[in-house]
Amino acid sequence: MPAGSGAEPIGGNGGSGAVVVKRTAKAVEDISDLPEFRGPLRLPCGNLVRRLKLLGPLFDELMDGGPPCSAGALEPLATAVESTRELLRSINKGSKLHQALKREEFSKKILDVTERLEESFGEISFCDGLDISEEVQEQLELVRAQLRRAKGRPNSPDEQLSMDLSWALAEKSRDPSILKRISEKLQLTTMTDLKKENIALHEMVIESAGEPVDCLEEMSALLKQLNDWISSSSLGGSAAPEGRGHPSGHRFPVVPDDFWCPISREIMREPVTVSTGQTYERSNIQKWLDAGHKTCPRTQQHLSHTSLTPNYLLKSLISQWCLSNDLPSPRNQGGARSDPAGVAALVEKIRDGNQAEQQRAAAGEIRLLAKRNAGDRSRIAAEHGAIPSLVDLLQSPDPRTQEHAVTALLNLSIDERNKPAIVAAGAIPEIAAVLKQGRSAEAKENAAAALFSLSGLDGTKAQIGAAGAMPALVELVRRGTPRGRRDAAAAVFNLSLYQPNKVRAVRAGIVPVLRNLLEDPREEMVDEALAILAVLAGHQEGRMEIEKSNPVPILLELARTSSNRNKEHAAAVLLALCSGSALQLKAAAESGAEESLKGLCESGTSRAKRKAKGLLELLKRS
Repeated sequence: MPAGSGAEPIGGNGGSGAVVVKRTAKAVEDISDLPEFRGPLRLPCGNLVRRLKLLGPLFDELMDGGPPCSAGALEPLATAVESTRELLRSINKGSKLHQALKREEFSKKILDVTERLEESFGEISFCDGLDISEEVQEQLELVRAQLRRAKGRPNSPDEQLSMDLSWALAEKSRDPSILKRISEKLQLTTMTDLKKENIALHEMVIESAGEPVDCLEEMSALLKQLNDWISSSSLGGSAAPEGRGHPSGHRFPVVPDDFWCPISREIMREPVTVSTGQTYERSNIQKWLDAGHKTCPRTQQHLSHTSLTPNYLLKSLISQWCLSNDLPSPRNQGGARSDPAGVAALVEKIRDGNQAEQQRAAAGEIRLLAKRNAGDRSRIAAEHGAIPSLVDLLQSPDPRTQEHAVTALLNLSIDERNKPAIVAAGAIPEIAAVLKQGRSAEAKENAAAALFSLSGLDGTKAQIGAAGAMPALVELVRRGTPRGRRDAAAAVFNLSLYQPNKVRAVRAGIVPVLRNLLEDPREEMVDEALAILAVLAGHQEGRMEIEKSNPVPILLELARTSSNRNKEHAAAVLLALCSGSALQLKAAAESGAEESLKGLCESGTSRAKRKAKGLLELLKRS
């Protein structure tokens, strides 16, 4: 908030400052309540939790009605703590094998949030009017010093663990000492630990919505090795089950317990999970349910719903185990496409508003079916009429149900024939609402992708713009995950091809965001930023906003050194700016534009050459 403006007080009157304080205090409380961290990241995560717990006294004083201070001064801290909470939550419940194999990526994420926290502490230290007690001030300085040290000492890789994982994945003969070290370091030492790991990997597959899961094969192979080793050692807590007789007279390999269907005691072909978390062969549990039973056969618990969730990870583990033991892999009795009656049943379940858990599971299955199979996309929409029901679910209070619904619509929109039906069902304002106020970051990002997909349909650009999507898309370009930022940028680009949306994008603040992306040292989104700027530069209001950001030097640099496509866009923006402004033309001349443009005339694409020649003509006449 600019100096001199009416800053909202943090305490006392309960304005926006109080909201920021409560948000941050709630995030710190959520972090403090997380279960103890296990696995390869337990030390850095534990240290982060311990440091953030020290913030408690600060918020106690602020919520007791301390002196006024700008809400904006605390907003960076609130955002940083909330980002840290989401990262710690995902690590706490996530796969330990994935964290070990991708330790460097996770360490980078932890370092990033540590840096954001340390920077935000610097901002509140100089907040005017933040008159907290000396004791709390000292504690703040202590936390900031610890964060600064942590930032300067990144987590060193565990070389022994990395070597053990490589050996375990490369060697056919399983060395018990290697598996023992991996098991202990990842704290996967019991069958209960492995079941939790199996669930975490299964969740990764579900959340990927059919996209390839990074390292899935390696994680599955390692989980199988650990399963075999623990089940045959004293760490498992019980003796391994006896193998069944084999026709050849040779000893049949020990089958891991989790591979047997508890009903038939046969290796599962198509494992599915019921609401209690138990897994069964699909045909067996379906017969049980068809007979009118409402309980889990194994635990006798009441089933909160009767949806069956495919356990793709376990299916993959069974196939790999069979392959490594020279056994025929169990085959699905069903084809690659889903059973039409099963799809119809799923649609009926999402229409039943009285069973929230059943709705969630059914929406998740439809999401996966629409992602994996082109035939299912048309059948789900045309034959079973799922689209209106999925649109209704976008207002669900349950975050996972909302996420499944918007992602299912995104997947269905891959089929061009489904797009008119999605629009006709009134999906655009509802998807825009999820983008703006979705109950999870994943839902918001998939809403952006869905709007991008639908924006190619005639007339939808105007509808999406009128639904107020542009400010939320701009915010997502600014703060989203890499995938979310790209999807949002693609949507902004497509929507800005419609003239009124150019104004909406500019007024939503897209130009400063794009200008920052041009100088991002990671160069992750220079292509997208230049493409959008090239579109906005053709509009007077867009051009005027671009001129405010001193764009000429960086555009000339990109026109000289970037990819051919980026050179085109940079030249197009420069020509648009210099054609309408003597000031920008003078800046180009003073920045040595002539040399860069001559090089572009010689080696650029045909479009880049045309733009460069036009600019050179302007420079000659000036």
